[in-house]
Amino acid sequence: MKVVKFGGSSLATGPQLEKAINIVTADADRRIMVVSAPGKRQSGDTKVTDLLSKLADAVVDGTDTEPVTEEILSRYVDIARYFGVPTDIIDRLRRHLGDMAARNYPTTDYLYAAFMAQGEFMNAQLVAEVMAHQDINARFVGPRDLGITVTGEPRAATVTDDSYARIAQFELHPDEIIVVPGFFAYDKDGNIATFARGGSDITGSILARGFNVDLYENFTDVSSVYAVDPHIVKHPRAIRTLTYREMRELAYSGFSVFNDEAIIPVIQAGIRVNVKNTNDPEARGTFIAPTKDVNHHHHITGVAANRNFVGLYLHRYLINTQVGFTLHLLQILRKYNVSYEHMPSGIDDLTLIIDKGQLSPDKKRGITADIKAEIAPDQLDWFDDFAVLMIVGEGLYAQNDLLARIMVSLADAGIAPTMINQGASRISIMLGVPAEQADDAVRAVYELSCTHHSEVTQANKQQVSLD
Repeated sequence: MKVVKFGGSSLATGPQLEKAINIVTADADRRIMVVSAPGKRQSGDTKVTDLLSKLADAVVDGTDTEPVTEEILSRYVDIARYFGVPTDIIDRLRRHLGDMAARNYPTTDYLYAAFMAQGEFMNAQLVAEVMAHQDINARFVGPRDLGITVTGEPRAATVTDDSYARIAQFELHPDEIIVVPGFFAYDKDGNIATFARGGSDITGSILARGFNVDLYENFTDVSSVYAVDPHIVKHPRAIRTLTYREMRELAYSGFSVFNDEAIIPVIQAGIRVNVKNTNDPEARGTFIAPTKDVNHHHHITGVAANRNFVGLYLHRYLINTQVGFTLHLLQILRKYNVSYEHMPSGIDDLTLIIDKGQLSPDKKRGITADIKAEIAPDQLDWFDDFAVLMIVGEGLYAQNDLLARIMVSLADAGIAPTMINQGASRISIMLGVPAEQADDAVRAVYELSCTHHSEVTQANKQQVSLD
């Protein structure tokens, strides 16, 4: 049995949904279909989720909700008309949005979570209706029906461990396909809560583990995960296989094909993931699997750059001798509800790498003031043009001169890293570089990886001939 998840671009129009339905029905093992909200139809278009955010704004502000409601519904009308589905379902969806606007919510955050989830909820309803209209044995099944519950913040929810046992007990009817909305579930009080990022990916991963499927297929608009962003390097190398660890490192650092949090449930269950293209379903795609099942022929699997960080640099003599210095610093961050990503340090220096999304101007000023008052560093600087370059590969540690070669490649490109850090897992090297040089740094390391890949391939061929 397989879980099949489709992203927003795969469901943006009637013709795209038709492709998705054909993919699901082409394989009898594809029994669980997870859908996102309709995405952009073309460049400059607006995602349904963004329109729902505008609708939530109107509800909070007490302004007229009809214009944006009709704009949202028009997306579903176009899809329904393409398949000749009776418009009764659109009337039901219109009443549903009206009911949502009239409800009371515990907090504004819960209100926004509830509205943001409706793109997936309404799309799953419509997709199930379309499939039934085509005499396909399909039905809508919501997260509550499956027994999925969540904890945490309304827009940063975490699935509860006991959800998996309830999913496993769910009865699938013979030869039926269930259509499940991604991105959200309900907390113990019955309130809608959404996953923080990559929401539908997370739902698909949860269901893959709960149903203990053989494969989780994640359909998007690319045929593979690539070694670098195709917007930076034209026609980059496609990655045939990735380990779980490599995918998490690369996704965390900027790869947008699969979310780093989404893969955790399948890691826990040891289930493989296949990233595939809705527009080219016969393409092999990229498999993500346990390390023991992956045999790489290259030491650098992928290179990614993430500009969503700032650096907080502190200099004070004898930091290394001051017991509790780091604890005191982290207590200040905790006061402002800010976490750090990395903390490279020396005997007199320490840098905190922080996600920009956590820092408002007020928080930044408050952290700065508290550190100066309570820690009194000799120097404090914020680096707002900071980018993290992540070089990932299961074979990194096996090549003694690889870091040296990376540094030479960057030097040849005129790039001087401001931070160097190799992860404890030894499958990643993290470099801090100026944000404006991030793309150049990616290109330099990618070119090195291609050269190195060719050398390794040639050496392997020579070894085979000797054997």
